[in-house]
Amino acid sequence: MAEVALEGKGLAFSAGGTPLVQGVSTALERGRVLGVIGPNGAGKSTLGKLLVGQLAPQAGEVMLMGRPLAAWPRRERAALIGHLPQHFEPHWDYRVDELLRLGLDRAGRGAPTLEVLAGHFDLGALLKRHWSTLSGGERARALTAAVLAPDPPVVLADEPAAALDVGQAAALMARLRKLADGGAAVAVVVHDLNLAARWCDRLLLMEAGRAVTEAGPAEVLNSPELDRVFATRFQRVALPEGGMVLAPAG
Repeated sequence: MAEVALEGKGLAFSAGGTPLVQGVSTALERGRVLGVIGPNGAGKSTLGKLLVGQLAPQAGEVMLMGRPLAAWPRRERAALIGHLPQHFEPHWDYRVDELLRLGLDRAGRGAPTLEVLAGHFDLGALLKRHWSTLSGGERARALTAAVLAPDPPVVLADEPAAALDVGQAAALMARLRKLADGGAAVAVVVHDLNLAARWCDRLLLMEAGRAVTEAGPAEVLNSPELDRVFATRFQRVALPEGGMVLAPAG
């Protein structure tokens, strides 16, 4: 059985009297990628913020390495959890190399050089560019490099492929998959169901702040609940090498 690195138990959170997350329990296991899927407004991003400590749950608790998340000093928590937020706008207009150094400073000994880290994310030509001059895809790559520089054992990414083209999105998901294969516990909020089908070990389907189901990709993506939650009839095409591709039918 895989080791649980980060776990949410009965999490609930409301804002302005509106429940955003309602009694959700889930676990991030070492060596596995959990995909969090669901329509807009399902509570996916709020769940992610609860799991990384950006929001405090109004009910339930989050456990990191078997210890309450709130009991961890902030610096230790930051070293253990790599969080790729859906939206990021730095207060200062950092250059790319400055942003990467911030990530490398958290890595300590054994960290790659700046040049090696930039090479992994195809950022070599952008190192002296300021954040404000970058495209959406360039920003996503730079932020991902900075967050993953310390090689954190827990990674939570909120729609990291939203601003990327098809090839870049696949490359990012492959990198998250590689982190899991190396022992990290990874969760990714993803809108593209085909990326979820290809790269995730388990899927958590959410609707209106609740967990509808959590299971392997084939079970979740073949479930009639998927069509109901997205209010879409999906056509499912089996691939010769296994897995499937989904598309709205008609």
